[in-house]
Amino acid sequence: MSERLDLQRRFFAEEVQAVCNLRTPQLVEALATVPREAFLPPGPWTIRAEGDYGGPPRQTPDASPRHIYHNISVAIDPARQLFNGAPGVVAMCIDALGLEPGDAVLHVGCGRGYYSAIIAECVGSSGRLTAIDIDPDLAAEAAAGLASRAHVEARQGNGVEGIPAAAYDAILVNAGVTHPHEAWLRALKPRGRIVLPLTFTMPQMGAIGKGVIAVLRDTGSPESLEARVLTMTAIYSAVGIRDAALNDKLASAFMHGAWPVFTRLRRDAHEAAPACWLHGEGFCLSA
Repeated sequence: MSERLDLQRRFFAEEVQAVCNLRTPQLVEALATVPREAFLPPGPWTIRAEGDYGGPPRQTPDASPRHIYHNISVAIDPARQLFNGAPGVVAMCIDALGLEPGDAVLHVGCGRGYYSAIIAECVGSSGRLTAIDIDPDLAAEAAAGLASRAHVEARQGNGVEGIPAAAYDAILVNAGVTHPHEAWLRALKPRGRIVLPLTFTMPQMGAIGKGVIAVLRDTGSPESLEARVLTMTAIYSAVGIRDAALNDKLASAFMHGAWPVFTRLRRDAHEAAPACWLHGEGFCLSA
């Protein structure tokens, strides 16, 4: 069974690589070797896939780990309907960070730590990973699951407070936010990268927000970062670090129906103009 599961993981990794056009070899290898089941509650598992849109989640037939090596989301807390995200989407986000051995990474919204383990494998023992989750139980589960990796620190927090300046080559945010927080922008090293979901919420949507995943990249200029849209997303909203006014601005921008167009994150002071897709205090996503 162990050998067959190893083959299943390898096929799973190569399928995600092919479908998502992954370009980071160490990411594909991590998908093929990190046991997803080690970062989940005991099976059978509650799962969701694209075919379940609009309906209830499903259950795996039994507790065999082979059922979770597909491009599906798996519940990490079924009672609260909290899911470990679909590998195709999260792997695409990790790939966009362009991780290399030795990189220092901040992972905000780490859940029980599966994708943190993937990132840890990408940066290797010469790298460093700080994994944070707002939920104390999930943070404790992540800390336990990642304990064997000496270059990983997992802890509870909101992902904004206590973040040191110029400390990270890459930041992955795994919860919907309304804007790139100043703490994250300050935390980037030269040529640093951030991937984060920019989402709006409405009362009828509950904890789920909709929007886009954005990629930001430092270019050495104090006044701007490169910015682009990676893909659309629907994701759980971050707790305690969203801005209500920017949520309304995001909702208005998306309600116009146009695909978001921005090429940079401006940091200079300026008045809102037609080229400003999302204009906030201290930042502006602009065409």
